[in-house]
Amino acid sequence: MNSKTNLFGISNVRDLTKAAVVAALYIVITMVFAPLAFGPVQFRFSEGLNNLAVFNKRYVVAITLGCFISNMMSSLGPLDMVVGTGETLIALLTINIVTRFIKSLPLKLVASVLIGTFYMFIVAGEIAYLGSNAFWPTFWGAYLTTGIGEFVTMTIGAVLVYIINVKYDLSK
Repeated sequence: MNSKTNLFGISNVRDLTKAAVVAALYIVITMVFAPLAFGPVQFRFSEGLNNLAVFNKRYVVAITLGCFISNMMSSLGPLDMVVGTGETLIALLTINIVTRFIKSLPLKLVASVLIGTFYMFIVAGEIAYLGSNAFWPTFWGAYLTTGIGEFVTMTIGAVLVYIINVKYDLSK
């Protein structure tokens, strides 16, 4: 079975290994920068890996798994394992599907950054729900701060992924 017929893009040991490495990398980067990775103001540098969803659907599974494991350490508790990971899955699926219709890699990466940033409203809603302040002011404040963090980290990730893809074809 080739990766085009496999739902998760993982059809052999090589694909599984690549997915495992990306999941582990997501976890390591998140833990190294843990003080910045959680909460209403967050710069989760591992989110830069979200741009890999442009190249192959196996990265959707890998990054979602890495996010789930990382969110086990979240100060937001078990809810973040569900909502935060769910947001990641939705964003990555959207990125993977939308960018299939874009030919230019730079434009795919721009779309990836914008889609990832947009979906941070889900995390902002989670933060506002768990907060003790008024929901809407907390939501908009959290959306602004998490959105800025997502935009910055995904932009950095897009540049790095583009450079890496010049040397190594990330779609294979």
